[in-house]
Amino acid sequence: MQAFLFIYRMKRGQKRGDDAEEGPGAPELCKRLRQDDSEDGAVDWRQLPEEILLQIFQYLPLLDRAFASQVCRGWNQTFHTPELWRCFEFELNQPASSYLKATHPDLIKQIIKRHSNHLQYVSFKVDSSTESAEAACDILSQLVNCSLKTLGLISTARPSFMELPKSHFISALTVVFVNSKSLSSLKIDDTPVDDPSLKVLVANNSDTLKLLKMSSCPHVSPAGILCVADQCHGLRELALNYHLLSDELLLALSSERHVHLEHLRIDVVSENPGQQFHSIKKSSWDAMVRHSPKFNLVMYFFLYENEFGPFFGDEVPVTHLYFGRSVSKEVLGHVGLTCPRLVELVVCANGLRPLDEELIRIAERCRQLSAIGLGECEVSCSAFVEFVKMCGGRLTQLSIMEEVLVPDSKYGPDDIHWEVSKHLGRVWFPDMMPTW
Repeated sequence: MQAFLFIYRMKRGQKRGDDAEEGPGAPELCKRLRQDDSEDGAVDWRQLPEEILLQIFQYLPLLDRAFASQVCRGWNQTFHTPELWRCFEFELNQPASSYLKATHPDLIKQIIKRHSNHLQYVSFKVDSSTESAEAACDILSQLVNCSLKTLGLISTARPSFMELPKSHFISALTVVFVNSKSLSSLKIDDTPVDDPSLKVLVANNSDTLKLLKMSSCPHVSPAGILCVADQCHGLRELALNYHLLSDELLLALSSERHVHLEHLRIDVVSENPGQQFHSIKKSSWDAMVRHSPKFNLVMYFFLYENEFGPFFGDEVPVTHLYFGRSVSKEVLGHVGLTCPRLVELVVCANGLRPLDEELIRIAERCRQLSAIGLGECEVSCSAFVEFVKMCGGRLTQLSIMEEVLVPDSKYGPDDIHWEVSKHLGRVWFPDMMPTW
């Protein structure tokens, strides 16, 4: 109750600060709320204005909100206000296998019974247990009266949705695809979704779908993605694994009747050392750039050193580039030559070989670079200062681990931050831990 009153007073204080002429302040309102016939001078919370009560409920965690709904009939009515149920996250965790909290089963039943038609922005967060994934599918299959705009399926550990029978998962997901008819954002990474289910999605939501994230979906083929690209003309963001990327898909996304894509996110992941990857023609990338000149190409690489052969041989219009495993000097040297649109670069490791020449080349060729992060790498202090000097004030993000900078005859660890700060135009220090 004290927390409840505190949040209420904060909101009233903010309101009064924004518009001092409008309505009484918290002390005056509390006086009005006091019961005239009360012996102990208690506040009659039943008289709290509904719009204030609704805002307070929005600040409360779900469990506290449920407890508050048991105080009186008025608070219970506020608890069931449709506005409070438009956005909801189902947390489905097994106590025996997860330390995370879970949405109480009784509350889930109440939501399905009274608020399924109010839900619009929904996510399911499950742990690594198959039971949690099954519970998510059970809820999905009951959303027959909903009209979702956003749906996200999130595995907090290993992808438990992949452990389910494919037909069971598809059946539950299809209920949402068929009944919503207004989906604009769909995140179904690490799930057994397949081509036929994507056709159902497109048949019912082609006019509204804008974002589709489906990395690590092994049952989807390039033909399934082409179906989405051909019919969802409002698609703005697409995220998928590299094995689904093809020249045909890029050309489809570059067709005259297709709306301009704003973000294309690609995961390039090696499941086994020595895995073979196909190449994308430069002409296909060029067609994409001509059709959508300002689109962002975001690529996440988790490869072993001997698997980069098909990449960075020709010019690639990548704007955001992340290397999650060790990457060689040679590959980073090619980045400077073949990625002129690069805006952000993160290198987690490179085998501890100095990157002086590679960093200078990137500064020379990548004229739009504004963010860089370096982890287990080595760069001489002089080369790093020269890099910053060449990039100038456009570097809005500069996350460099302290261990990356190697002292030389010109600069040491104690004075490099002054020189870098001078060229950046703001105070800068190396990072003690990664920020990406």
